[in-house]
Amino acid sequence: MDDETAEIELLEQNLNKTRQISQRMTSILSSFDARLVKLEKSILPLYNSSQILTRRAKNIESALNKIDEIHAYQEGIAAEEALVLRGPQPGQLQEYIEIVTRMNQTIAFGSMEIGAVETARLVETGAKKLVQLYTKLVAEASSGTPINGPDFEPMPFPPSILETLHSLVAFLRTLPLPPTHPTHPAAPAIQSALKEAQKGYGDMRGAWSKKCLEVYGKRVVERAGTLNGVATGREFATFMDNILNITDAEYALLLTLAPLTAPASINSTYTTLLNPLCSLFSSTLSSLSSLIKRDLTKNTPMALSLFSCMGAAQDRWEETMVRRAGRRENELKDGLQSMRATCQRSFPELLADIKLAAGSSRGELSTGVIDTTLSTVDYIERMPDVREPVCAMLLSLGDGNWKMGEGATVAKAARQDIDENTILHHFTYDLVSMTLNTLQALANSNRRPAFGSIFLLNNVSYLVTRFITHPTSPALSGFLSKPTQDMLKSNFRTAKAAYFDSNFSPMLQTLTDDANKSKSAIKDKFTRFFDLFDETTERHQLARVLHDDEEARMQISEEAVKLVVPSLQKFIQKNLGKEFSKNPKKYIKMSAEEVEALIKSFYLARDGMPPPAERETNNLLIQAGWSR
Repeated sequence: MDDETAEIELLEQNLNKTRQISQRMTSILSSFDARLVKLEKSILPLYNSSQILTRRAKNIESALNKIDEIHAYQEGIAAEEALVLRGPQPGQLQEYIEIVTRMNQTIAFGSMEIGAVETARLVETGAKKLVQLYTKLVAEASSGTPINGPDFEPMPFPPSILETLHSLVAFLRTLPLPPTHPTHPAAPAIQSALKEAQKGYGDMRGAWSKKCLEVYGKRVVERAGTLNGVATGREFATFMDNILNITDAEYALLLTLAPLTAPASINSTYTTLLNPLCSLFSSTLSSLSSLIKRDLTKNTPMALSLFSCMGAAQDRWEETMVRRAGRRENELKDGLQSMRATCQRSFPELLADIKLAAGSSRGELSTGVIDTTLSTVDYIERMPDVREPVCAMLLSLGDGNWKMGEGATVAKAARQDIDENTILHHFTYDLVSMTLNTLQALANSNRRPAFGSIFLLNNVSYLVTRFITHPTSPALSGFLSKPTQDMLKSNFRTAKAAYFDSNFSPMLQTLTDDANKSKSAIKDKFTRFFDLFDETTERHQLARVLHDDEEARMQISEEAVKLVVPSLQKFIQKNLGKEFSKNPKKYIKMSAEEVEALIKSFYLARDGMPPPAERETNNLLIQAGWSR
């Protein structure tokens, strides 16, 4: 019990000590709290001041950082501005493009608003520098000396320049333009520069293409005076093909190298490129037309050939030079209409010129083949090469209307039913008929009928030889109807008969029997015969008969011999025994054989060494005291 009491007392003592300690701690803490409150009241104004200073320090630091950032940006702008203003350097095109691209992206994403205006200005400057480089490269590729060989050879775009342009154009097509970047500050100026550069591209490529082709256009015109008309038409067709081929190649190149790819821009540039080529075509055709009009009759085959080749190229020209560019002008169509009118006018003018030639003689003319005959033959021989346009022109003109009112006008319904072969035969018949009439009129107008008959025979024979006997082309048979050929043969027979009649009939008439058979009459007949024979000999020394047709000459020679020699032989044999003179050789100057040899000499070749048969004839003449 005592122990428990003792423990209780001990516990109470400990409790009292603990209570005392707690009271002391409470007192200390209360004092500390009071002091803290007092300290807080003292420190609070200082804390508030320090907060303001801290904020000010942070603002100052931010301002300094911003100033450093702007300073660095300005330094970068200055460096890039120097590079941009300098322009793209050789071998550094991609680096330059990257600088302009980076600047443009800065504006596009709205960063660095402070230098946006300056950056836009530099983007515009860089774009213009690249546009200048584009123009310079195109100018280099469009200059120099073209290849002027006998055949046209296109000058390809230099591969090295083309490769650079591909990279450059790919970037130029990404530049901001008003339609795609309406708010971009540099877009309007860039678009203006690109438009100007693209127009310059069209001007330079068009001028270069013309420069490459114009020498061949001049060559066509210069050679037109020396070549036949059909060949000139073929050369002009080749010239047109070259224009169209170059145009196709340039259009494909334009689609690749045009900075502005909108259809309106492409069409405008393509039209600019076409203008010099169309001008070259028109001037060349105009020169040929002027040449044709100076002598329409001679140059009608050329006009027909030109019409044919232009008609063949009409569809391609329409597609390449008109529809593709959206142009209204069609130089080929205008040229076709003008050439059609010229061709239609040529047919009546041809006949009129041939008819007019009948009055050109002043009483004396050469016995050779005249220009009228040559031009008729040349005209018809060229017709197979231009058959299609000839038929088209004749059908549009109307059957018989080429006579300029001389022929009966065919009704419209009849003209529609007539076919090409028929109207072709009708025209060639009238053409040959008019030529024969003119030749007959010229022969009749000659003051010396004997020479006129030789003239007529030579010219008609030339027509027969070139059209029937030895035609230059098998196709001619399809152009000359049977009535035309019969007319030619009939006129040849008539001309030959007139030749014999005017050159040999007067001699034969002196050998005919009459009532006066006295010796003096016989002497007069022999004298008259050989006088006329001398005249005939002299005439044939001056005038060559059928000099272009040896076969016909030999035939005429045989017929002349058969006509004269037997009658002379008979007359000599009949009168030689009558002793009409003590010296018959005084009147019979040549034997029948010598006369025969001399007649044959009329038709011998006169150029170069004669063949053996002709040399033998010449020897007989020399022995008789005659020379050719």
